[in-house]
Amino acid sequence: MADEFITISSGDMSAAINPLGAELWSLKDRQGRELMTDADPRWWTGHAPLLFPFVGRSRGDVYRFEGRDYPMPQHGFARRRVFDVVDRRGDAVTFRLEADAETRAVYPFDFRLDMRFAVEGAALRMTATVVNRGTGALPFSFGYHPAFAWPLPYDGAAEEHRVLFEKAEPAPIRKVGDEPGLIARESIASPVEGNLLAPAHAMFEGDALIWDRLESRSLFWGVPGGKGLRIDFPDTPWLGLWQKPGAHYLCVEPWAGMADLVGFAGDVWEKQGIMRLAPGAERAFRMDVTLVDR
Repeated sequence: MADEFITISSGDMSAAINPLGAELWSLKDRQGRELMTDADPRWWTGHAPLLFPFVGRSRGDVYRFEGRDYPMPQHGFARRRVFDVVDRRGDAVTFRLEADAETRAVYPFDFRLDMRFAVEGAALRMTATVVNRGTGALPFSFGYHPAFAWPLPYDGAAEEHRVLFEKAEPAPIRKVGDEPGLIARESIASPVEGNLLAPAHAMFEGDALIWDRLESRSLFWGVPGGKGLRIDFPDTPWLGLWQKPGAHYLCVEPWAGMADLVGFAGDVWEKQGIMRLAPGAERAFRMDVTLVDR
């Protein structure tokens, strides 16, 4: 574990980040009420891992590049690496992970990943920026994986909580298939009614719910008519919702990338959601979490 968490605050909201993985561990309101997972080890001890350089699982936990297989754990390696702090003040901090001998052994690309956290009033603004420092194209995907409290520490029981999407979401969704961690090729009917999802623990007995034809880039999590979280993710086209059934959190996971499909046998450029970043180019992914009254 990293030695020191970094805490930033606006007065209305505070966030604590672990340099190990540049992982958000705590998000609290002005009264000190926790808005994130209790990380009960009976369920899952994660908080908000960053998913890089790939989102989800590669088939066989390997990917192929230029005829060679490379090992890659589920959701990549960034969550297991200590980031450097490159800029810090009372209300913002930026962490950095750069390619080194260890990363090049499993991911032979020269990258930089900057992760900035800033609190403004009752909002946490997170921006991940991927930079290609190499001479060839960089294949990558990126995703967020924060676990928010279920129930949130306000009025309303867990069963009254809803996900209210910005837009109606009638399209079918995906689930994990019969190869562990890989995405089924067939879709299932959407559980969303209009723009409203009433989550229940039983929904997640088969792992995550995955929207790969998502219309929304924003949603509300909480009890309608009460206080909750508005979550904005303008740069990520897909979304996963996940929990270990019965746990006290709901993961709201905006993704630019996804696990391999069941039976996938292609190379890295054929993985679904892989982006191609030109030498010297960069790409940013924003996620904002704002405490609001609905």
